[in-house]
Amino acid sequence: MMKRMSSLFALSLVTAVLCGIWSFAAEAAGLPSWAGFAGCTAYFASGKHGVAGLKKAIPTNLAGVLCAVAIIMLSDWMPALGSAGVWCALITFVMCILAKYELFDYCPGTFIGCFSTFAAGGQWMILAPVLVFGAFLAAACDYGGTWLYQAVTGNRQ
Repeated sequence: MMKRMSSLFALSLVTAVLCGIWSFAAEAAGLPSWAGFAGCTAYFASGKHGVAGLKKAIPTNLAGVLCAVAIIMLSDWMPALGSAGVWCALITFVMCILAKYELFDYCPGTFIGCFSTFAAGGQWMILAPVLVFGAFLAAACDYGGTWLYQAVTGNRQ
């Protein structure tokens, strides 16, 4: 029966176990577990696997964090323009135009980093490493699912 395991089932099982462990550990350490899941989402949504997925998720997430910090700082500096959305508009343009460069050509990752920074109340020094960890968590899920599938079925994907 196990020889009939699908690769999706193997990935789902490994992801459930690792994400459950992450959720428990993050709570115990006082870290925002949701932010790890945001980094995890950026990896999986990139459509890339392994190092290629990490290269898409991590730089763009961190660029998004930087963009959110810029919006926050500029809004503090000139609140009237922040209230009017001027800083948000300008930095959103920057976030999109960054996709011209290969390192940042995964625009959804940039937006994930940006909105996560706002959701974290601007606490970027805690958020940034958790986003990075989340991307590595996703890669571990990805590799682990592939390993389990191959170990149980003997099939190579």
